[in-house]
Amino acid sequence: MHASPHHPPARWLYSVLIIAYLSLWLLLRMAEQPYWILPFGLRLGVLLITPPRVWPWLFCGELLVATGQHYSYHTPWHQLALTYLPEPALMMACVYIGRRSGIESSLDRPETAVRLLLLTMATVIVTTIGSTLLNGSMSIDANAPWIERLAPICRAMLGSYIGALLVVPALIMGFGTPAPRAELSALLRNSLLLMLPYLVSLAILMMLPAPLPQFARILSLAPVLFFAFSHGWRGACLTLILSSLDIALASQFGQGAEVTANSQLFLAVTGTGALMLGTASDALRHSGQFVAEQNHRLAAANQQLDQLARELRHAARGNLHSEEQQRRYLAAELHDELGQNLAAIQTHVQLARFRLQQAGLQDIGTAMHSILSQMRKSLHHVLNNLHPAVLDEFGLYRALADGPIRELLQVAHVAYLPELHGDPESLDDEARVALYRIAQESATNTVKHAYATEFRLTLRVRHHGGSTIAVMDIRDNGIGMPAEGPRQGRGLQGMHDRITAIGGRFRLYPGGDGAHLRVLLRIDPDTDEPPSLPD
Repeated sequence: MHASPHHPPARWLYSVLIIAYLSLWLLLRMAEQPYWILPFGLRLGVLLITPPRVWPWLFCGELLVATGQHYSYHTPWHQLALTYLPEPALMMACVYIGRRSGIESSLDRPETAVRLLLLTMATVIVTTIGSTLLNGSMSIDANAPWIERLAPICRAMLGSYIGALLVVPALIMGFGTPAPRAELSALLRNSLLLMLPYLVSLAILMMLPAPLPQFARILSLAPVLFFAFSHGWRGACLTLILSSLDIALASQFGQGAEVTANSQLFLAVTGTGALMLGTASDALRHSGQFVAEQNHRLAAANQQLDQLARELRHAARGNLHSEEQQRRYLAAELHDELGQNLAAIQTHVQLARFRLQQAGLQDIGTAMHSILSQMRKSLHHVLNNLHPAVLDEFGLYRALADGPIRELLQVAHVAYLPELHGDPESLDDEARVALYRIAQESATNTVKHAYATEFRLTLRVRHHGGSTIAVMDIRDNGIGMPAEGPRQGRGLQGMHDRITAIGGRFRLYPGGDGAHLRVLLRIDPDTDEPPSLPD
């Protein structure tokens, strides 16, 4: 019934709605009982879900209907005005203030439901007390104790509040926030299968002699709580109406089963609790659905990220392989061309040294031989940097134990303590080259910067679950690295990038006595996830 601000309903539609409201209001007035005043709830619900510009027409329509009812009694106009004007006017004022304060006609969230119930209670109190003071509709004995004087007012408040509990949620469910078709079908189906047989049994109990009727009234509210938990506030609303009708019919046709104020107070408290429970259940269910949707989106995003990470690792591994192949090719070309030419030149110089000596040019021959030897050493160093040929010749373990790394450390007077365990043959070329490069770069850093006297290298290769695990641990006893300092140099960053490119883990432990780094590789064609590096 909420109108769009851009496309307001036609006037004929408002006329039809007003006529339908007045007809239902008149019908409920005829079926009104002392302990549930349904016309009060109908008026409150309609005011909550209709725009304020319609309210004067509703107000005038109610007054005309009331006038028609009392026409045969020749009731004076001023008496009719004092009887029927205060309650609608006070209710409209309360609802208008509540809507201006931001209270919504919705039970979808617990905080909204609490505010709406508070507005309902405030409206009940204001309208009941205000209309009682203005029209004096209740006969109160001035000589009676004050508790007995308040009893009629309290009963009227209780009846109005129960009427609101029975009608307002139903109007909100029908016109304010309709339920999805599937949810409404499930609610109606469960109500027919579970609720109706239950209510028939309770109605029979309430027609029996005491104390079974009182027990049946209390028991009739059990399905309200059950439906509130399973179907939310809509389930609580529907079952609360059915339970109340069951109590009313049994009270009407039963023997001595009249409805007492205590049972209606219990109905009011339980109905309020059921609506709050239903609202909380709906909020919890919607929250669970939202979390499930978010988890689904996060899972999809994680899958995309995993796929992207695998593609990046494959690309990085491919780039590393291409770079190593290019290095191998350049090393082979330099060795075959430049290395052989330098060796040939050095041989010719060696052969010509006797002639130079006879010509008195011995110093020139010696200098040329020295320069060529230095050039061959430099070329050998360049070739080793481009591609460690010692890996191809002797394998990983012998290259680490007796290769250029040992020579470098011995020249710097650093004790070299390698510990090599396991079989490295299951490692692929990229892994062997990466491990050797890490050891080579670490030894170079130790010689240049650490002022160390000892360099320890431990490498363990083992098989686990079809995978090959390689763990390299490197330490020295030098000055170490500061725990907080400048960013890593190009050498350390290059080591990290090289290991990451082949799906490994690289960790540097700064501080303490000496430098300490650890590398973990897992070679498994069926697994793209990087391994976890232990502390």
